[in-house]
Amino acid sequence: MIEYVKYKENILAIIIKATYKKEGISFFTPGDFSQQLGYMNRPKGYIIEPHVHNLVERKVTLTQEVLYVKTGKVRVDFYNDQRLYLESRIIEIGDVILLASGGHGFEMLEGTEMIEIKQGPYCGDEDKVRFDPGSQNINYITKKDEPKL
Repeated sequence: MIEYVKYKENILAIIIKATYKKEGISFFTPGDFSQQLGYMNRPKGYIIEPHVHNLVERKVTLTQEVLYVKTGKVRVDFYNDQRLYLESRIIEIGDVILLASGGHGFEMLEGTEMIEIKQGPYCGDEDKVRFDPGSQNINYITKKDEPKL
């Protein structure tokens, strides 16, 4: 299963559940995303020809990160760019999430190991702004429809 978490027209996240399975290759991200997220399912003996990647200068203006849940269970809370809570999702063992835009926070619902992949180099304090959700009426519910503010 693939789920796109959206706010208005913006993709906040793409979640690939551990149960997702399809033959061949599929990419889930638009071509202009600075992180490209794909899935491959190839049979034994399938060959991907050896190759090198060309040096291509790219301009990255927004950090997008991918998390793979190795063990555990995590609640992911989504916020818009104005730091207002929108909704939450649960990701668990084997799930992959691409965090594409907006804000996000996490609560480990179980002891959790995750692998994180994002663009570098890391810019320290310039890379992110932490915020306190404050007194927002946050239900931390998971829903699949458009958030209602």
